[in-house]
Amino acid sequence: MPLLESVPNLSEGRDRATVDAIAGAFATAGARVLDVHLDPDHHRSVVTLVGDERDLEDGLVAGIDEARRRIDLRRHTGAHPRVGVADVVPVVPLTAADFPHAVVVAQAVARRVGDDLGLPVFLYGELGGGRRPAYFRRGGLEKLGRRIAAAELAPAHGPSQVDARSGAVLVGVRALLVAFNLELRGTLEDAQAIARAVRESSGGLPGVQALGLALGNRVQVSTNLIDVDATPLHVMVERIVAEATARGADVGVGELVGLVPALCVIEAARAAGVKSPTDETALPTAAARVAAARSFHLESLDDDRVLEWHLRA
Repeated sequence: MPLLESVPNLSEGRDRATVDAIAGAFATAGARVLDVHLDPDHHRSVVTLVGDERDLEDGLVAGIDEARRRIDLRRHTGAHPRVGVADVVPVVPLTAADFPHAVVVAQAVARRVGDDLGLPVFLYGELGGGRRPAYFRRGGLEKLGRRIAAAELAPAHGPSQVDARSGAVLVGVRALLVAFNLELRGTLEDAQAIARAVRESSGGLPGVQALGLALGNRVQVSTNLIDVDATPLHVMVERIVAEATARGADVGVGELVGLVPALCVIEAARAAGVKSPTDETALPTAAARVAAARSFHLESLDDDRVLEWHLRA
């Protein structure tokens, strides 16, 4: 039975106890939690877990149930757009051959969350006609409710009303991606202009989604690299830095949200001149991780931030 990944995004990034309880619920059926990333500015957490089909399905339903019990969107404020307590729940095949298995799990989770938990569920990606999460988040939770009432949208499962406390759940199947943020010392207008310049939908780099966000007195370019083959991570970062420099904005620290595929580290290391970037197990060497961290503007890149390190273990 293949191993599948899921990376649920939770609308809580400040209360560690709440996030740990939800992560524990994800693991109750036997799935293994690899990473928990809290972001207080985005007020969002990203949990990375792996498991076989049944363990992952049961664990995701249990974790979403725990999230709806513990999180109240009526008291939520954060920089990142969201429409639910368990905002996005992607199921990720680790090989192309596992895609049909991921579809089965995602469809089962969507049905159970709608029928058993009573939350409206929308399908995105290949399960939802190619629509991305941003399509549903446009205008926020209140706008989503109005779009449902106007029959513009209809949940695939669950009720046709969204509760202000729990919202909706977006379920999909996607390939491995990298969530990466880069802090700037500039204006929000700078960050938004840079995001437009790099994201694919505005004519930028293929496979790149990007937003310019304000985080208190700081600004950030927040990205999802949804096709690591089309645009290597280090190339995307170089483009953001170049766009920032052209606008007179200084570049701060980078941030990896969750785990990074080994391929991204190896490619960055090779581009930086590391001649032997992998060890005998095909994982990035310490030298490769140091070089990649420099390319990604990270303070460090430990081995446990690499997805395959966990899978090999």
